Amino acid sequence: MAIRVMLVDDQVLLRTGFRMVLAAQPDMEVVAEAGDGAEAIEILRATPVDVVLMDVRMPRLDGVEATRRICAQPDAPRVLILTTFDLDEYAFSGLKAGASGFMLKDVPPAELLAAIRSVHSGDAVVAPSTTRRLLDRFSPLLPSGNSEPQHKGTGKLTEREREVMLLVAQGLSNGEIAARLVLSEATVKTHVGRILTKLSLRDRVQVVVLAYETGLVRAGGGAG
Repeated sequence: MAIRVMLVDDQVLLRTGFRMVLAAQPDMEVVAEAGDGAEAIEILRATPVDVVLMDVRMPRLDGVEATRRICAQPDAPRVLILTTFDLDEYAFSGLKAGASGFMLKDVPPAELLAAIRSVHSGDAVVAPSTTRRLLDRFSPLLPSGNSEPQHKGTGKLTEREREVMLLVAQGLSNGEIAARLVLSEATVKTHVGRILTKLSLRDRVQVVVLAYETGLVRAGGGAG
């Protein structure tokens, strides 16, 4: 069954470009389009969608609030935030609102397609290099670790799980974490799964958000 994709962007030309790329894929189908968040939410009430490609800056209802409302619904589609990066300083808020990841609007088609497939399969899409740059840029917007209480669940983590969590939060992939800690990728994946369970988090995107908000990791990649 094809992955049902919805395009949400106020620029018709961009939607047309994305639609052409997706239409060429045998496993994807663009089933809906919207010019703003409010229209997207209305369409989703009647149209089954698997993955939403969500712009950030739009009239009426922006992508962050739209993402929050969509992800709060039962059996919600996965949301992939699309940002221009240099202009949009709301991508972090979008991740916090429940998005499964973010991509740059000028991403190569092959990477966008891979991201859609990953999100659809339940993974989070957070490119390590982009994560580090994004969080460095957003550091003035994030609360300091001194004023935020630690997440009560972090006390349940083992020392190894805490190590893995800090590296995930710094934007490292499972392979990079495995190399850093001299573990197998399978072992790292197991640790990540346990971290998500213990902290009641959906995916590694939420690990990044939690670690920065509570001061476990500070902007720039260092442990708090």
